[in-house]
Amino acid sequence: MACLALQKDTGSYIHHLWIEFFREAGIVFFILFGFFQKKLSTWIWVGLFAGAAIGIDFPQIGQNLHVLGTIFLRLVKTLLAPLLFSTLVFGIAGHADLKQIGRLGWKSLLYFEVVTSFALIIGVLCINFTRAGVGISMPAHIEKTLSPPIMTVEETIAHIFPENIAKSVAEGQILQVVIFSVLFGIGLALVPLNVRKPMLEFTSSLSEVMFKFTGLVMYMAPLAVGSAMAYTVSTLGLGVLHNLLILVATFFGAILIFVGIILVPIAIWSRIPLLPFGKAVLEPLSIAFATASSEAALPKAMTAMEDLGASRYVVSFVMPAGYSFNMDGGTLYLSLASIFIAQASGKYLSLSQEIIMIFTLMLASKGIAGVPRAALAILTGMSASLGLPAWPIFILFGIDGILDMGRSALNVLGNCLATVVIAQSEKEFHYPKLISQK
Repeated sequence: MACLALQKDTGSYIHHLWIEFFREAGIVFFILFGFFQKKLSTWIWVGLFAGAAIGIDFPQIGQNLHVLGTIFLRLVKTLLAPLLFSTLVFGIAGHADLKQIGRLGWKSLLYFEVVTSFALIIGVLCINFTRAGVGISMPAHIEKTLSPPIMTVEETIAHIFPENIAKSVAEGQILQVVIFSVLFGIGLALVPLNVRKPMLEFTSSLSEVMFKFTGLVMYMAPLAVGSAMAYTVSTLGLGVLHNLLILVATFFGAILIFVGIILVPIAIWSRIPLLPFGKAVLEPLSIAFATASSEAALPKAMTAMEDLGASRYVVSFVMPAGYSFNMDGGTLYLSLASIFIAQASGKYLSLSQEIIMIFTLMLASKGIAGVPRAALAILTGMSASLGLPAWPIFILFGIDGILDMGRSALNVLGNCLATVVIAQSEKEFHYPKLISQK
C-alpha cells in the first residue's frame, strides 16, 4: 500500500511538473513570438500572459507592479478631457449643421436605450437560469449594513450638468465634460464665421495633438496590461472563484449571448464588415479587459473607429455619449447582480418585481459614468427598494476585479459598434478608407 501511495504521489508530482513546463514554455514562446511582431495588440496579449505568469509564480512582485497600471490610467485620464473637448467642439462647430447634430442625438439615444434594455433582460434571464446565488449563506465576518452615497433621482439628473468645468475635469466626470463641450460647440456654431474660425483652428490643432499624445501613451499599454494582470492574479489568486464560479461563468456566458444574438445581428443588419471591425476593436478590447477600465480604452477606440472609416464628426459625438448612456456591460452586470443578491438572501422576486427592477435600472444606470462606486450605490439602492439585505454585495467584491474585466470590454465593444452603426445610418461610414490607407 505504501508503494502504491508513493507511486501515486510521484505520478502526481511528475504530472504537475509537466503542466508547469508546458505553461512556462508556452509563455516564453508567446513572448519570443511578440518580438517579431510590430502590432500593439500582439504586445498587449504578450503583456497579458506574462503578467498572469508573474502573478502566479511571483505574487509579491505582481502586487508591487500595480504602480505601472496606475501610471497608465493616470495618463489616460489626463488626456481624456482635452481630447473630448477638442473633438466634440470641432465636430459640432466645424460641421455647423445643427439639424444633423439633433438627428445624431436622437438616433444615438434611441439606439442606446434599446440595446441596453436587451442587456438588462439577458442578464436577468441568465442569472434566473443558473441560479448562481441560491444556497449561499451569510459569512460571519461581513457587516450587514452599507453606507454608500446613494443618489436620488433629482440628484442623478442634476449630476449630469456641470457646475464648474474645472471641477468636472479634475474629478473625471466624463458626462459633464461632454455636456459642456456640446453646448460650447453649439454656441460656437451660432457665431459668425470670422469669430468662429480662430477657435475652430485651435480645437482642430488640439485634437490632432491629443491623438498623437494618445499614440505615445498607448506605447505603455503592454506594460500596463501586464502589471494589471499580475496584480489581479497575485491579489485574488486563481482559486478566487470558489463558490462564485457559477456566477462568473453566468456573467461571461451572458456576455457571449448578448454579443451573439444582439450585437452581431445589428452589425450584419447595418452592413458592417465583421472581420475588419473585429480587428479594429481588438486593441481597445484588450486594453479594457486587462485594465478593467473602459476609460483607458476610449482614446484608442476613437482612433480605431476613425481608421476603420467612421467620420471624426460622428466618432467624436457618439463615442463619448455612449460612455455615459450605452454601458452595455455595466447594465448587464447590474441586472444580473441584483437577482444574485435576491437569490443569495433567499428571497423570491415575482415577475412584476423583476420588471420594475429592469425599468429602475434602465433609468438609474444612465448618467452616472465617473461617479465613484456607482455600481455599489445602484445595487444598494435597488436592494433597499426591494427589501433585500446588503451583505451579498460584499461577496461580489471578491470577484469584482474579474467581473469588471468583462464589463469594461463589453462597454467598449458596444460603443464601438454603436459608433459605426450610427455613422452608417448617416452615410458617414466609408470602409474603403481603411483599404486605401494600406
